[in-house]
Amino acid sequence: MEKESLKAVIEALLFAKGEVVEIKDIASVTGENEEKVKEASEELKGEYAGKNRGISIINVQDGIQMCTSPVYFDYVRRLYAAPKKKQLSQTLLETLAIIAYRQPVTKGQIEEIRGVNADHSVNKLVEYGFVCEMGRLDAPGRPLLFGTTEEFLRFFGFGSIESLPGTGEDEEKLRKEAEEEVGES
Repeated sequence: MEKESLKAVIEALLFAKGEVVEIKDIASVTGENEEKVKEASEELKGEYAGKNRGISIINVQDGIQMCTSPVYFDYVRRLYAAPKKKQLSQTLLETLAIIAYRQPVTKGQIEEIRGVNADHSVNKLVEYGFVCEMGRLDAPGRPLLFGTTEEFLRFFGFGSIESLPGTGEDEEKLRKEAEEEVGES
């Protein structure tokens, strides 16, 4: 393999792996000897260092790694320090309410209540950390069961699931029970 192609392969491997890649592993993947891989990786490292680039290549023990250039560390830190805003649309709130009050619940049960596909909503709520998989329903197809998380409780200010406000159904049931008791006396 010519040196320019080898450098491109090394660059691709480092980018894809996202962590230290040992020289021997690069040699194994490319079919080149370790000395040729070291030489190409040093050239590649020099090319990154010689330009005003946001990425650098460093040596770590018996391998190399692609990482952020130290010059731009503050920008990366600010990106990760910025609080992630959780956009809760009406659809997400409806889905979250169904899960909170009916948990554990399957996507199929949510879809039956809402009348629309719930894939996106449930996936987004899982991504936000408000909902998690709680197991599988013992039924054909073994669908996943979903429930709320501690993050959900913290975000909305609840101490527990039991502290969720009552639904109209609960209030109606209590009213009927109270009327029956008054009617019996």
